[in-house]
Amino acid sequence: MNSIQFQNTLEFAKRLDEKDVLRSFRDQFYIPIINGKQSIYFTGNSLGLQPKTTQDYVYNELEDWANYGVEAHFHGRNPWLSYHEIFPDKLSKLIGCLPEEVVVMNQLTINLHLLLTTFYRPAKERFKIICEAKAFPSDQYALESQVKLHGLNPDDVIIEVSPRNGEHSIRQEDILTTIEHHGKQTAVVIFGGVNYYSGQVFDMATIAKKTHEVGALCGFDLAHAIGNIELQLHDWNVDFACWCSYKYLNSGPGGVAGIFIHQQHVANTELPRLAGWWGYDKDTRFNMDKGFKPIPTAEGWQLSNAPVLSMAAHNASLDIFEEAGMKNLLVKSKALSNYLLYILQEINKDLKQKIIEIITPLNEKERGCQVSILMLKNGKKVFEALKKNGVLADWREPNVIRVAPVPLYNTFEDIYRFGEIIKTAMAAEQLIR
Repeated sequence: MNSIQFQNTLEFAKRLDEKDVLRSFRDQFYIPIINGKQSIYFTGNSLGLQPKTTQDYVYNELEDWANYGVEAHFHGRNPWLSYHEIFPDKLSKLIGCLPEEVVVMNQLTINLHLLLTTFYRPAKERFKIICEAKAFPSDQYALESQVKLHGLNPDDVIIEVSPRNGEHSIRQEDILTTIEHHGKQTAVVIFGGVNYYSGQVFDMATIAKKTHEVGALCGFDLAHAIGNIELQLHDWNVDFACWCSYKYLNSGPGGVAGIFIHQQHVANTELPRLAGWWGYDKDTRFNMDKGFKPIPTAEGWQLSNAPVLSMAAHNASLDIFEEAGMKNLLVKSKALSNYLLYILQEINKDLKQKIIEIITPLNEKERGCQVSILMLKNGKKVFEALKKNGVLADWREPNVIRVAPVPLYNTFEDIYRFGEIIKTAMAAEQLIR
């Protein structure tokens, strides 16, 4: 796609859509209707759209509940007792891991706390946590509270790596230098795989390597990464990771989340953890004995039995990912974001002044679907104009519009029309003065 000479015309966008091998997948999703027509939905980085099959997947479980009651745990079409076992093979293809390293459970921040309980074990010599500045607030609160639970002061413990003055992305060299500088005192390095605000993709393999060189453990929050960018967690030797499923994984609001724990850790049943009975050895779980005996896989971090209705919605979406193929999605994602960047740059040219600043890295390796736009003039008014004209994007204070063209259901025509709406709104005299 980089070799194609882009054009800012509707005809060109439609030609790209006609050549798109994934174009039929859009029809598998419900597109919200605004003012009587399909919206331009660019908020898959916040809540993915509903697959049309989700209702059937969930209804099957409701039907089994009605027909079998508790016996659906054993005799349902997808027996509930082992329902969570559907997912490791499917998710392992999205995050690049072994099936034994992944389990679906709980919600994101709960899982982050569970993982930190195991992997953040501060000692006199090693107690610091290194993370990105302006991480998602829930992550910040989780880290602060974990530090306080150990009787420590977050101001002394949490080291944030920030962009340099005048920059929006965090330089890789600054991350590595910070890890090196605090290495002997560092217990855990934890970053978002993709920064929720800027859309910057971090070099997780290099961060993990440097972290291990200084003797610390490395984890990632993949909420904005899974289903969006290429992941190879096992080969990158990431120690642990967690994510939600309601963004790019299209599994419904508050949908069930998941964790990854590297193979080198999962079989160590002596690792400290907060235990629950669904993490107990499967062969003897129903003996109801005292003394926790964990499953020697990522399943050993489970607490309660599976939330089947939420998992059914998750299953519906993951089957679409299986059909589409992550490699195909990555190719289209890069093409969509490249076209979006081109259209945004054309807007500045057409308006003969710089009104839009792109704060997401231009390097393809440092971004996924999301492009974050810093509005230099009248940003909120432009955002309101977008919504009025059927574009669902995302506003972040003080003046950033986040846009995420998702390859499963967005089109090149969406991007072209988005650009035209912005240009029309900005050309209005009251918005460019």
